[in-house]
Parts: sequence; structure tokens; C-alpha cells
Amino acid sequence: MTGSTAQPLASSTVAQTLPLQPWMTHPATRAVMGALSGDSDGEVARFVGGCVRNALIGRPVADIDIATVLTPDEVTRALERAGLRAVPTGVAHGTITAVADGRPFEITTLRRDVETDGRRAVVAFTDDWAKDAARRDFRLNALYADVAGRLYDPTGGGVADALAGRILFVGDAATRIAEDALRILRFFRFLAWYGRGAPDAPALSACRESRELLRGLSAERVAKELLTLLAAEDPRAAVALMAGAGVLAVALPEAVGLGRFDQLVGIETEMLFSEDALLRLAALLPDDPGVAASVAQRLRLSSAQRDRLVGALTPDPAIVSWMSPRQVRQAVYRRGAQAFCDRVTLAWAASPRPATTPQWRALLPMARSWPRPTLPLTGEEVMAAGVPNGPLVGDVLREVETWWIDNDFVTDKLSVIERLKAVAQGMAY
Repeated sequence: MTGSTAQPLASSTVAQTLPLQPWMTHPATRAVMGALSGDSDGEVARFVGGCVRNALIGRPVADIDIATVLTPDEVTRALERAGLRAVPTGVAHGTITAVADGRPFEITTLRRDVETDGRRAVVAFTDDWAKDAARRDFRLNALYADVAGRLYDPTGGGVADALAGRILFVGDAATRIAEDALRILRFFRFLAWYGRGAPDAPALSACRESRELLRGLSAERVAKELLTLLAAEDPRAAVALMAGAGVLAVALPEAVGLGRFDQLVGIETEMLFSEDALLRLAALLPDDPGVAASVAQRLRLSSAQRDRLVGALTPDPAIVSWMSPRQVRQAVYRRGAQAFCDRVTLAWAASPRPATTPQWRALLPMARSWPRPTLPLTGEEVMAAGVPNGPLVGDVLREVETWWIDNDFVTDKLSVIERLKAVAQGMAY
């Protein structure tokens, strides 16, 4: 599909019929669509974007988005008349979220761009389906379907693109990117999730030439796209294209290479591990907790994500494939099972012959199945042994804990108390 560009927008004619999906016939969906359009047969409200695309190609549908000619005020009134909740989640951009049977439905008025600056757009509402399609990013996302399953393809190429795995911008790629630079990352994200074959050459070239525009985007938007891209079943080809186009160096300048990342995805595929976007992000970075913390701060990751990234990229203690069960227990106790398993998997991916080293895999269930114990000693027991209340109590606890760990977490409380007495007697108060 090299060299191809999007066709001129056609009229919003029916392209073909989509088999009715369970989510389309669900009572909550019927209630929302009925409230919006009644018996208008797809002229007032249609399903749009990802739910239509995924249904067409047999992928799961998570979110149901609806496009309508009704204004946000009209949408709100229609929903409330039907006894449904209307939440003004993005009124300025035409979006109202309907809640039916506890399920959210994002409803957006048809729009056309009035002004864009690469980060956000000023829009005007319209009743023209082709104009709404013209402002969308890719042709396979500019698809609509009514409640009867009739497909509408205003660009004239969205259905064919979705079925063929082609990621083509609507109209001129550079123009679409200038409207919103995030579309650079979305191009690679959609390649990772839906693309097949060679990428569209003009689109790839436009992403390369416009990559510096990414620096003006908010960290949260960049992080969301990066992590969603990395969560694809096999994002290796898309990430390699990003690196080759210089996009990865702008979006993630801390990345040190693709070798460990590529082998990690291969291990996940071979071992039927679930896709782990955060661990894949870690695989792109150096083994440096400072860098991990800096990336987490820059991308505005959550505290839990930051802590996991730092734990995965902390190189102490060293992880090797021939660790004994005792060494595994010691590492898990000190770092936690999640950090240990992350570090094992990254070390496995960085090893010279990961496919022929089954010892790595054996470390994972060993760590996950071990119930991490608690030191059977309290501060009160330390003071009862004659240690005065204060910092020395902590010092004694830590020294006894070190002995306890070195002795493979002895469960005999009497042995722990005897060690406490020995340590207490040796301390100078």
C-alpha cells in the first residue's frame, strides 16, 4: 500500500451491511439510540469509529461511540425525556455521555474544524456526515453504522482499509497531522493494532517530517498513546518504524535500543504471557532507577506505574538464570514479587539465547507462589530484651532481620529471640 492516499470524500451512502452485534441489540444500546433517533432510520444518530471498525473485522468492542446531528442541548433533552442520565463530559466539543443500565455511551454532535493549532481544535457543529468524516484521522475510523447494521463510508475507502489492514489518513496526511500532532503516535498505534503489510509511504513520511510537533503535546496524551501502542499483541514492527522515522527519539528520548524490547515481546508470544505495556516500556529504557523515575515524572504516570517502573529497572541485586530457591526468596523479600518477576523477565529478554534458557521461566512461579513472611519480632520484644526506646530499636531489628534473611527466614521463634539477645548484648547503649 505504499504511495496510496485517501480518496476524496464521497456522499454518506450505505456501503454494506454489518451483521448485528450483541452490543448493538443490547437493551441499553437500544434505549439510547431510540431516545436519540426514534424511527429516523439512521439519519439522526449512528454508531461511529472504533466500535464499527472492530465489529467489521471481528475484533472485540469495548466502547460504544455515537455520532448525531443533534446539538448537545438536544441530546441532553432527548436522553432526559427517555429517563436516561446525561453527563456533560465535553460540551464544548459536542460530547454528552449517556448512561443506560450502568453503561456509558459517548454521544458527539457532528463537527467540522474551524481552527486547529496542532494540539486542540475549535469546532463548529454540522449536520453533514461527510464533513464530520473529513475531520477524522484515518479512513477506517470514519465509519458509521445505524441500528439496523447498515454501514456508511463517507470517505469511500474506510471499509476496504479496515478489511485490508491499511492505515490511511483522511485526505492529506500532513494536513491531518498539522491539525493534531498526536496523530503521529496514533498512526503507529493503529499500525500496531490493525496494520498489515507495508505502511503507507506518504503517511510515514509526513510523520517523520512532523515529528518535532510532538514536543508541544501534553505528557498525558503522549503517555496514553505510547502505552496503548505497546499493549498491542505484537508492536515490534510499529516501534521499529517509529525508531526509523525518528519519532521514538522525540516521544521517548530515553530509549536505548530495541533489542531487549524485541526479545521481550517474543518471549511473551512464545510463552503465552499477556501483553504488558509497562514492562515493554521498561524494556526500552536503561537499567537505571533514576531514568525510570524521570520518565515516569515526565509522562505523568501514576504512582503505582512509577514505582513498578523503578523497581523493574533497579539492578540490585543482580538477577541470573541459575539463582537458587533460597536466593529467589531473598530477592523477593527485599524487592517484592512484582519487581523481582519484572527484573527476571527483562534479564531473560536481554540474555544472549533467551529461547534456549528455560531456567528463566522457572524463576517466575517460584517467586509468585512464595508467601512473603513477616519478621517474627516486634519493637516491644526488642525493648523487653533491654534495648532502650529510640533509634537503637530499629538498628537491632534490622540486624536481626539480616540474620533471619541469611538463614532463609527461620520460623522458630525461639531461635529469633536467642539471636535478639545476642545482638542486644553486643550493642553499646
